[in-house]
Amino acid sequence: MLGVTVEYNVLKKEGLEALRSDDPERFQYRAEGGAYLNLRGLPLESLREIDEDAIAKLCRIVRGFQFAMADGADSGHVGGSSSKTEQILALLTSGVLGFDPRNPKHPGRDRLAWSAGHTTPLFHGIVSLIYECLRRKGVALSPAARSYTVYPEQLARFRRWGGPSGHVESEYALADTSTGSSGHGFSAGLGFAVLHRSCGLATKAFVIAGDAESEEGMSYEFRNLASTLGVRNLIVTLDYNNFGIDGPITDVLPSAYLNHWFSQGWNIIEVDGQNVRELAYAYRLAAGGFGGEKPTVVICHTTKGLAYGKLENSPDSHGAILPHPEYIEAMHKLGFPIPGVKGDVGADIRVVVDALGEAESAYLLERLEADARLIRPEEELVERMKTALAGRPLLDYRKIERPAELPPELVFKGGDSVAIRKATEAWFGWAMKQTAFFYIGAGDLMKSVLTGKAENVYGVIKPDNVLGRGLRFGIAEQNMAMMSCAMSQDTLPGGFRPMTVFATYGVFTCMMSNPVRMTLINNEVNPSASAFFIMLAAHDGLETGEDGPTHHGLFWMSLYTAYPGIKVYKPLDANEAVEMLFHAAQRGEPVAFSCTRPGTPVLKRGDGVPPAREAINGAYVFKPFRQNGKPKKVLAICGGQVMHNALAILPEIEERFDVKILAVTSPQLYEELRRTDPSKAAAILSDEERQYVVALHNGWPGFLYPFIVPGDYQSRIFGVDRFSRSGKPDEIYRNAGFDSEGLRKKILDGSK
Repeated sequence: MLGVTVEYNVLKKEGLEALRSDDPERFQYRAEGGAYLNLRGLPLESLREIDEDAIAKLCRIVRGFQFAMADGADSGHVGGSSSKTEQILALLTSGVLGFDPRNPKHPGRDRLAWSAGHTTPLFHGIVSLIYECLRRKGVALSPAARSYTVYPEQLARFRRWGGPSGHVESEYALADTSTGSSGHGFSAGLGFAVLHRSCGLATKAFVIAGDAESEEGMSYEFRNLASTLGVRNLIVTLDYNNFGIDGPITDVLPSAYLNHWFSQGWNIIEVDGQNVRELAYAYRLAAGGFGGEKPTVVICHTTKGLAYGKLENSPDSHGAILPHPEYIEAMHKLGFPIPGVKGDVGADIRVVVDALGEAESAYLLERLEADARLIRPEEELVERMKTALAGRPLLDYRKIERPAELPPELVFKGGDSVAIRKATEAWFGWAMKQTAFFYIGAGDLMKSVLTGKAENVYGVIKPDNVLGRGLRFGIAEQNMAMMSCAMSQDTLPGGFRPMTVFATYGVFTCMMSNPVRMTLINNEVNPSASAFFIMLAAHDGLETGEDGPTHHGLFWMSLYTAYPGIKVYKPLDANEAVEMLFHAAQRGEPVAFSCTRPGTPVLKRGDGVPPAREAINGAYVFKPFRQNGKPKKVLAICGGQVMHNALAILPEIEERFDVKILAVTSPQLYEELRRTDPSKAAAILSDEERQYVVALHNGWPGFLYPFIVPGDYQSRIFGVDRFSRSGKPDEIYRNAGFDSEGLRKKILDGSK
């Protein structure tokens, strides 16, 4: 009643019930999601181009391939492969996927990321079906196209050396990144979608995924950023079969499954994932912009391991293989009268191939022709990019050259104290103006790691600035790394190659190691998609001081010296940082780049001290022997502050020793130099001189192992081998024994 105040004690049941009666709105929560549509069981009209009978027959063939491959290999992931079969064939035939099997890596194609990378029985089955149909028609393929194919007879060597891979790799048609780690393909697909949209292209990115992948933490990061960026060209087709490997996904995802997508603003279309008509409708709606400026997920309700005998609709179908007699029975039920001789999987596959009718083969080729027509000529796509990116240099990182005379913003005065992050900030800002295909971002640390200057050249990518080049990932290192790595794997129309920088603190790079590892694998198996990225490992060394051991960058580089295909760069000062960044772009090889937070003394050059450019060798002679007859000592120094502290006591050291100083900036680069130019490497450090080396690193000791004679690690290499405590940088250095007094003891007495 107006003017009457009612009080409620909501700690008491009767108070809650009274409030619910008087003010029910207080008990309702409405998530602000995207658009939603449920097509399940809706009496949809048939689609003229969708021959459901032909697709059903093609699905039978693909399942026959899957079951035979797994039986022959005695391993493989049939469960998710079988449940996704209709999804992939509907995607290929619905007229929304830009793909040309005669030119499977056409730069204008739509991109496919198999986040469910384990479903290779399906993947290789589909690819071999496509190329068997083309072979039957007598279509001649170029050598380049042939390199991406799989044919049915090759399926007999599935998961064996030289045969089709056990997880999806980008060396095949219909795959644009190597996958296998759950959830990573989500972020890769987002990278492709953002890359193409930010270049003015209409390319779509499709992600093939499973429901259990939503358990992976980076999938939350991916869903959040994809919705924030409004990438309407991103479509996830998600196999909702309710099972992971160990059991129902509800064991670990207790909330309603759609909440994981709807609550983050995604458009959702639900379908029966084994109903081709519903799938075709869903894909067409999603590709046509269903729900506006948001990504779309097609939730496909399916039966895991469909038709796979007793393993159907069970978590065991994920990776378990039917006993051979039961496999024969499952194949017979599919209509394949295989001989079923264990060990002769080739014979079983031939039975499946022989069952492929000419009518359905012709139908698939007809639909693939429609897919190919979706791809615009490369010249037209380049013109679109020129229009969208008008005023920007249409060059990629491979054209970035070090000027003979460096611009003033890239030169730092000797003797000044300059944080190396200031040098990377300056170089990234300069480089952004040299190429239209450079992307940079940080994990909610832009103001600390100083990526903002480069981000602001063209602005941060947002729904109202889709042509930006900066990325704000939020506290989401895994998604940041995988998304950035995928962008750098791609080749745009015109042959342009993107480069990416993603930045966090050195101690947090461990969270990005698996996306980096997956990308390095992709570089290895598919060199044509070799990525160049810079992982900025900021706040390295003992310099983080007050932040304490949680933020001291001491041991992170151990991961990235073990991985093949990436090198750790650790310049000693700002000028070396600039030179090494130019070198990285010239090489085009992934780099983990160390930089410090506080000021580091800029080394004075001249008077016998080599120019900073020498840093690109991985090590260089900062000071040679005097050849004065005294006992020799070689100081291999990594870390700018360590060098500064060592130089402060050099006169005292030289009273007893003839001292040579090596500035070490990348042991991996130096080891490479030893292989490619042994004489130059020997001039820096000869084998005879190794016996005199004392190695000093303000971090993981193993980083400098390449400079020490094996067996002398304990007595001749000094680093940090335990977690530190909070303190000012000078206190931390003193406690670790890396101040001048501590270095004197190490060098003169061999005291840790």
